[in-house]
Amino acid sequence: MATVYIEASMSLDGFIAGPSNSGFEHLFAWCRNGDVPTSTANSTRVAYRTSAASAAHVRELNDITGTLVVGRRLFDTTNGWDGTHPMGVPTFVVTHTAPEDWKAEGTPFTFVTDGLAAAVELARRAAGDKAVGVGPGSVAWQALDAGLVDQVRIDLVPVLLGGGTRMFDRLGAAPVHLGDPRVVTGTAVTHLVYDVTGGRHA
Repeated sequence: MATVYIEASMSLDGFIAGPSNSGFEHLFAWCRNGDVPTSTANSTRVAYRTSAASAAHVRELNDITGTLVVGRRLFDTTNGWDGTHPMGVPTFVVTHTAPEDWKAEGTPFTFVTDGLAAAVELARRAAGDKAVGVGPGSVAWQALDAGLVDQVRIDLVPVLLGGGTRMFDRLGAAPVHLGDPRVVTGTAVTHLVYDVTGGRHA
């Protein structure tokens, strides 16, 4: 069965966005602070130029990921990444109703209206031997809370935002136990990879 991971750039005080949806220039500065380019499927949206260590980390993640599960809010905010997610993989969008003005045919997006667990199961089947990425945003902590997540990946940025949107919010399944991290030290970022080892749902 495909590994399911959640991943996000996070401030040292636990936020993936600052107050009023701000702070992204700090959270994603590591993506553009080096000399090593990493191509994406949508370079107009996302272009990496990082340290060598971060480049290897990003390329590994791209290589292992077969599908994604995202929330409707992120899909709308990015305008569906103009038709192609930067990772270039099939993407399942959790939503109450599919958008009427979006032509899904011929794009990598599938709108799932019967819940997060259903979206993750569809993504697992489509991923084959590769991994499923969930999030970022509320779908990430909801998946963790539902016991659907095998791995937590954090790009920890040395900044304190002081408020905003937390990576882990309202976890009813807490405590969730994680294994020892695999640590990759980049420039102005520390990449942390944890396996989920236990929790109320484990």
